[in-house]
Amino acid sequence: MLEVTRLSKEYPTPRGPLRILSDVSFSLAPGDAAAIMGPSGSGKSTLLYMLGALEPPTSGTITLDGRNPFQLDPNSLAAFRNGQIGFVFQDHCLLPQCTVVENVLIPTLVAKSGKDDEARARGLVEQVGLADRADHLPGALSGGERQRAAIARALIRQPRLLLCDEPTGNLDRASADNVASVLLDLHGRQQTILVIVTHSPQLAAKCPIRFELLDRGLRQVSEQP
Repeated sequence: MLEVTRLSKEYPTPRGPLRILSDVSFSLAPGDAAAIMGPSGSGKSTLLYMLGALEPPTSGTITLDGRNPFQLDPNSLAAFRNGQIGFVFQDHCLLPQCTVVENVLIPTLVAKSGKDDEARARGLVEQVGLADRADHLPGALSGGERQRAAIARALIRQPRLLLCDEPTGNLDRASADNVASVLLDLHGRQQTILVIVTHSPQLAAKCPIRFELLDRGLRQVSEQP
C-alpha cells in the first residue's frame, strides 16, 4: 500500500518560501493505476519525485508497505529505491552503448540479485514486444521501442511502485497507444501500484483512478468501479 499523508513541499526564495504542494493525501493499493494531470508548473513532477524518494517533502509522510523511505540512511534509501520503485521517464534514458537486454539488466548490477536476472530480462523484453530487438543497440530502435525497453528496465526488480513521468510525451499517437497498452498490461500482470503523470487525456483515460493537481492541491476526479 502507498500512503501519502498531508504532504507539502516548498522551496526557499529571496522573497520567502515558495509553496509547490500543500496538504496532499491519498492512498493506492497493489493493482491500482492512477493518472495525475494538471497544468505545467503545477508540481506534478515534484510530487512524483517525492513518491520515488528522490526529493524529500517539507512536511507530511509517504510510506510504501509501511516503510517511510525518508527515515532510512543513504545506503538503505538507495537500496529501497532500487528494489521497491521503478521509474519510466519521458526520455527513455537508455545507455546508447548497451543492447536492449543489457539496458534492462542495469538495475540488477548494483543489487546483484541473482543468476536468473538475464532470463528474466529476456522474458520482459519479449513481453514488451522486443524479442527480435533484444540484442540491438538503442540507436537501431524507434522511439516507441526505446520506451518499451525502458518499461522492461523499470520492472526488472519487480518493484512495488511504478512511477511514470510523461511516458508517452515524446511519441506519436500510434506509438503512444502501443506504449500505454504495454505499460498497463505489465502493470496488471505484476500488480504494481502505478502512478502516471501526464498531459495526455488519452493516456489518463486508460487509468481507473484519475487525479488533478491544481492550486497546490490534489483532488480525485474519477474512479471507475
